[in-house]
Amino acid sequence: MAIVEDQYGFILNHRVMEKETDEKAAVPIIRATKAAFPSLSVCSFDKGFHSPSNQKDLLKYLTMVVLPKKGRRTRAEQERENDPEFKAAKRKHSAVESAINALESHGLDKCADHGIDGLKRYVALGVLARNFQKMGAELQKIERKSAKKRQLRLCG
Repeated sequence: MAIVEDQYGFILNHRVMEKETDEKAAVPIIRATKAAFPSLSVCSFDKGFHSPSNQKDLLKYLTMVVLPKKGRRTRAEQERENDPEFKAAKRKHSAVESAINALESHGLDKCADHGIDGLKRYVALGVLARNFQKMGAELQKIERKSAKKRQLRLCG
C-alpha cells in the first residue's frame, strides 16, 4: 500500500499495489493526487520507490522530489541529497510511515473481506476512518483552546 499525506496528516490518496513494486506505483499515485490537489509540489518517498525514470518523471508533477537513491551515489546525487531543503523534506517522511502504522494498528493489518476488491474497499474505509479520526483530534484541539480562552476571560 502507498499513501500520500499532506502536511497536516490527512491522507490525500492511497493505492493498493496489485502485482506491482514500489517503483511502479510512484508516478501513477502522484499523477492522480496532483490531478485532485493541484497545489501539491513536494513529495517524499523512501528508497524502495527509486528508479532513474521516477526521478525524471516525478519532476513533471512536482517542483521537488525527495527520492533517495538506493546504493552508491554519484557526487551530484550526494549534493542533491545533502541539500537542506531535501533533508528537511526527507525528515517529514517519517510522518507517512507513522500514518501507515496507524492504519495497520486500527485494523488494516488483517483484512476481513475476501479478494482484491474486498481488500481495496477495506483499505479505502480505513483511510476514511483515519481522516475522520485526524479531523476529530484537530476539532478537539480547537475546542480546548477556545474553552481555555473563555475560562481566562471569565477569570480575568
